[in-house]
Amino acid sequence: MPLFGVRLMQKRHSARPAFAAESFQRALLRWYDVARRDLPWRAKPGELADPYRVWLSEIMLQQTTVKAVIPYFEAFTRRWPTVDALADASRDEVLAAWAGLGYYSRARNLHACAQALAQGGFPADEVGLRALPGVGAYTSAAIAAIAFDLPAAVVDGNVERVLARVFALETPLPAAKGELRKLAAELTPASRPGDYAQAMMDLGAGICSPRSPSCLVCPVRAFCAAAAKGDAERFPLRAAKAARPTRRGEAFVIVRDGCILLRRRADKGLLGGMMEVPTSDWVADGAVAARSTRGRPKVGADAAAIASPRADTSPAGAAWLPGRTVQHTFTHFHLELRVFAADADTAPSAAAAFSGEWAALDNLAAFALPSVMKKAVASGLETLGFGRAP
Repeated sequence: MPLFGVRLMQKRHSARPAFAAESFQRALLRWYDVARRDLPWRAKPGELADPYRVWLSEIMLQQTTVKAVIPYFEAFTRRWPTVDALADASRDEVLAAWAGLGYYSRARNLHACAQALAQGGFPADEVGLRALPGVGAYTSAAIAAIAFDLPAAVVDGNVERVLARVFALETPLPAAKGELRKLAAELTPASRPGDYAQAMMDLGAGICSPRSPSCLVCPVRAFCAAAAKGDAERFPLRAAKAARPTRRGEAFVIVRDGCILLRRRADKGLLGGMMEVPTSDWVADGAVAARSTRGRPKVGADAAAIASPRADTSPAGAAWLPGRTVQHTFTHFHLELRVFAADADTAPSAAAAFSGEWAALDNLAAFALPSVMKKAVASGLETLGFGRAP
């Protein structure tokens, strides 16, 4: 339904205010000019946006909060102030700097994209931007609008919430996404589209928050159908989510001569390209039969020699000490890892069946360990009496 049709529909219902796109845009931009967030990647009023900083921030902000991103963004731009500098870094350096921010395929794509940009520069349109590694529909629109001031429709979670409330959409997410993208495209102005996109984000992040929205001080309250109904917090409607399953496994922390044994995960899949301590398969609840035959560490041909440890036994008998179980939640499942630790200085057989590389404990920050593995390392080192992980 075109925006004009939406406006007519609203006029038929006395509870909803009449909607005018240009007035909405003006009200939003007036508010933004005085209330905009001061963010490290955002150009100051009157300055041109830096495409590198816009691109880097938008990759980091994918499914990640502004609060979590700021220290990583500042660290990256101090270390690699230009896209050429980032392209010259090794992938391992980028992965290590990214560790803890999550969704690690973004880091691999970031490095690949930096190398492409260093060769060909930034495309100045959405089509060219979408061809870059790790850049999808939302990110290409955000870069096009914010970095190049093109009238691209930028729709993130904040924008979805604002629009769902403005139009009081009864279609639940995710089914409403197509309708919301269409409304966003029809509302995006030709003038100041980058500021408009950031204003919508700021509005959703602050005033139009998921819970207890501050409707009384909202700059576009006069245009909001949900506010007129006195029911803003009900929107956007969401379809019920399936329960997040739990997977379980074992992690093996092995130290020797002040080092810890690490190995690299395959590039494809969860935590691709990151470092880890050796682990067993991560098996979902209900897969008991498969666990009994496959719940062994993935260590190649020597795996058959290692039994999956239990609280009262371990792969190499008394050499292994049970540590604190660690938990971590991924997007689609919850993980519980039982940690077993061994000191190969006193029990050399503990490391015999595992391949990998020895990393100095005092240099672990140089290795791309994801958060779940940092938890496992901390548990294992505490068990061995090393105290907190370096």
